[in-house]
Amino acid sequence: MAGAAPSVSAPAGRALNLVLATSASVVCFWAWNSVATLGSFYTQNLQLNPATTGVLVAMPVFVGSLGRIVVGTLTDRYGGRAMFTFVLLATILPILLVALGGTLRSFAVVLGAGLLLGVAGTVFAVGIPFVSAWYEPSRRGFATGVFGAGMGGTALAAFLNPRLVSWIGYFPTHVLIAGLLAVMAVLIWFFMKESPGWTRNDAPVLPKLIDAARTPVTWKMCFLYAVVFGGFVSFATYLPTYLRDVYSFDPAGAGARTAGFALAAVLARPVGGVLADKVGPKPVVVTSLAGVAVLAWVVNLQPDGEVPAGLTFVAMAAALGLGAGGVFAWVGVLAPPGKVGSISGVVSAAGGLGGYFPPLVMGTTYDAATHSYSIGLLLLVVTALVALAFTVFAVKGRSRAKVAAAQP
Repeated sequence: MAGAAPSVSAPAGRALNLVLATSASVVCFWAWNSVATLGSFYTQNLQLNPATTGVLVAMPVFVGSLGRIVVGTLTDRYGGRAMFTFVLLATILPILLVALGGTLRSFAVVLGAGLLLGVAGTVFAVGIPFVSAWYEPSRRGFATGVFGAGMGGTALAAFLNPRLVSWIGYFPTHVLIAGLLAVMAVLIWFFMKESPGWTRNDAPVLPKLIDAARTPVTWKMCFLYAVVFGGFVSFATYLPTYLRDVYSFDPAGAGARTAGFALAAVLARPVGGVLADKVGPKPVVVTSLAGVAVLAWVVNLQPDGEVPAGLTFVAMAAALGLGAGGVFAWVGVLAPPGKVGSISGVVSAAGGLGGYFPPLVMGTTYDAATHSYSIGLLLLVVTALVALAFTVFAVKGRSRAKVAAAQP
């Protein structure tokens, strides 16, 4: 009996599959954020105002968020290999349409392509159940945290896209992204495998979603993830515009700083997952939300100088990444077997929707006379405090003993 344990806890190939899943997520996040990272380009070339720019950059987030609900349930049925390949291939046409719309300087085409580009954002609902199936409950915080680091594609998009447009041109930049999607799809199809413990769930989609909705943990995690991951998405998508308006950075400078923000969140997310495995998800999420509330207030004060402002945004990113890792560690442990895909799909959809509305609020409430986004940032402070109180008083923690007992 003792000799069989290692093969159960560490099935062959799980590290490779975690790397492949994370790499696919990086490429999809890069594509998903391609519109947002070129917000200044569209503002100037399509002659948009802040509110219209907010709608444009938020469109892929909206569709990608809702699509996660369906994609999560389909992953339970068809498995991660098939669904990763589908999402990667389905993103190629939208990214090329974005390239066409920008070249034609057509707001309608870019907006419509952004709508279709939302499919890239559904990759998260594929990866969570896929990597969770490879790891035992006591290590799912680590697994989902590492996979969640795939949102580093946001950092690549923010840093590289403005520079690529400058170096090789707008249209070739998007063709390059499309090529990366195709290459990654081939790698996934030929090298990815399902976990030995994974079993196909052929239950109809709608009843599964209804069942997930009836699970109390689903909605608690939805709210928390909407705050932490939604906060990251909204900052990552709108930060280039914010830095231009408040600190007068050019597109390349704003992109580099946005990449730093995203990288800090990427590095903090697996840390949040590992800490959740060690001390429990609740302390991690409480710490994260307290940090978000304080730092959102500091951002509202518009700290002057490269170092104070930079450190504030990096700390904010770290707090959001820590919380995102903690919340999904909770999901990986509490979701019943066979329902991880549907529940994670609903929860990750809530996270995406949490990132959809803030850019719209920021664009609508921007005070051009004072270059201030105070209303939007103060709303984030209030939201983080409400989520903090909710976590402390309404969500029960899970001890290491209970986590260990949940292992198959």
